[in-house]
Amino acid sequence: MMLSTIDIALRGATVALLLVLATSLFRGFGTVLAGRLAAAFALGSAAHAVTASIGASQVAAAHAPVIALSTGNVVVFWLFTRALFDEAFKLRWWHALVWAAVAAFSFVNCMWLAPASGVRMSIIAVNLLALGFIVLAVAQTIASWSSDLVEGRRRVRVFIVSAAALYGGLNAVLQMSLSGSGAAEIASTVNSAALAAVVAAISIAMMRVDGADLFPAAPEVQVDASDAAVVESRTADQKLVDALMRLMGDERIYRHDNVTIGALATKLGIPEYRLRRLINRRLGYRNFNVFLNEHRIAEAKAALADPSQAEVPVITIAMDAGFQSLGPFNRAFKATTGVTPTEYRRLKASIA
Repeated sequence: MMLSTIDIALRGATVALLLVLATSLFRGFGTVLAGRLAAAFALGSAAHAVTASIGASQVAAAHAPVIALSTGNVVVFWLFTRALFDEAFKLRWWHALVWAAVAAFSFVNCMWLAPASGVRMSIIAVNLLALGFIVLAVAQTIASWSSDLVEGRRRVRVFIVSAAALYGGLNAVLQMSLSGSGAAEIASTVNSAALAAVVAAISIAMMRVDGADLFPAAPEVQVDASDAAVVESRTADQKLVDALMRLMGDERIYRHDNVTIGALATKLGIPEYRLRRLINRRLGYRNFNVFLNEHRIAEAKAALADPSQAEVPVITIAMDAGFQSLGPFNRAFKATTGVTPTEYRRLKASIA
């Protein structure tokens, strides 16, 4: 009885905090995709807090829709991490289909599959699915972390994704291993406490970073240019910017295979953190790959518009500019110009 009371209290506190967080995110960052997905993830997490139960022997039909929303939240988590680390990311129609398919599978599982095949097998199937999306989210975090140039959000983003993924993974393992166990009630209370702690920690972490750093583009901080120290700092930064632009323009270092911000910092003889800050605050970029791709696409545009290269295949131009394959080149080119490389070449040829 005592454990049950503690469990309910923890769930209630978690749901209340998540609803406040979702409202705050939507009101503050509802115009930004990552902000909307963060709010949706908070709401889905509230559904999870209401329905999560380690070792449940059966599922009430009235809980099935809420459990379906909770299960679909792993897809929202995956999409949230993509939008959080890639500001060019856009939702596609098939993303909605993936979410709907996962939620529908969870609903069908609760209503018909679990009673027919047994609750334990049902729990294993749903949680393996959840683990798959958690792995995708973590992989996205690892792959994109190094290219983020905004120092504050790099730390917070990794914490948010790591904490959410750790809880989600542990919850899935507990669900699969303790289903039907005598320790299920204790595990369920511990699970509720862990969820409450994770939500509180994420909320505190988000309050400690500027929201403009985490979601929308942050404007460069204006300072008093008359201050001697500021003038000296800007002069030093400008010399580094000039050196960086020579590397990009003269040496075309963006063409090199797997060029990293660390390698570029070594070439300039400065710490990596300083180069990140320079590209972010002085040149206005928030992602290192976007910075590289702008130079690559500029070279590709010149080649595509050159009549003497009219017979050169698009993939050759893409590879020469530093892209590793045609797919990423096409997506980056269209995102920048609004047309595909082939359409761009055709337009330039018609003008000429």
